[in-house]
Parts: sequence; C-alpha cells; structure tokens
Amino acid sequence: MSLFKSIDISASGLTAQRLRMDTISENIANVNTTRTPNGGPYRRKVVIFESREPENRFSGALNAAIREQRVGNGVRAVKIVEDQSPFKMAYDPNHPDANAEGYVMMPNVNIVTEMVNMISATRAYEANVTAVRASKDMALKALDIGR
Repeated sequence: MSLFKSIDISASGLTAQRLRMDTISENIANVNTTRTPNGGPYRRKVVIFESREPENRFSGALNAAIREQRVGNGVRAVKIVEDQSPFKMAYDPNHPDANAEGYVMMPNVNIVTEMVNMISATRAYEANVTAVRASKDMALKALDIGR
C-alpha cells in the first residue's frame, strides 16, 4: 500500500466521522424540539456508512488478487436516515403542543445515547488523525534515510 493511499483512507474516515459528529450535534440540539416544519417533533438522524469501492473495480480486484491482499479503500457516508423509533410522551398540560389529555410528543432523542455516540465518533476521528500523523512521520523518516 502506498503512502498516499493510507493518508487517503484516513482522510475518508476523518470526513465520515466529522459528518457523524455534526449529525449527533444536531440531534442533541433538537432534544426538546416538539414542532418542526414537517409537523410533529424532531426525529433523530443517523448516518449510514459503507466501504468505498476502488475507482476501477476490475483493476482493483485484479491487483488485490495478484498481491493476495485485501486492502481497504476507506469509507463514505451513503445517506442520513431518520430513526423511526416511537416518540416519547411527556405530561405537560401547559405546553402549546399538548394534546387533549395534556401529553406532548417529544423527540426520540436519548441524550445518553447521543453522548456515547459522540465519544465514539471523537475517538474514531482521533484514531484517523493518529494514522495520518504516523504516515507523515514514516515519510519523513524515509526522506531522512535517503540523505
């Protein structure tokens, strides 16, 4: 695997985790939003990732078969989907969005789950930064050897 490919793979991970952190931040910011432009409470959003395919699938598969290696190509975000889990019901008869019984439909965002996901995304981001730094350090050492 080339030096630049390893940096490219880590960069794709950085981009993916940044989008994941942005989506989690949006979920946390809307934890109490009971009315959206679509009507109803805010729905939690989740990012879906998949493995990136090489630009040329045949040559990539051929090269991997020749080298007998399975080298990844990074990750990409496929889409952001809304979590279809049910909304929480909270009793608050004074709320403007309360129904006749006094219950308000609250977003399906669990702050504890979102914080755990944020920590996970942060750790994955840091791991990719470390991988980029390691690749850079290896390249600098290789240049030093050549002197």
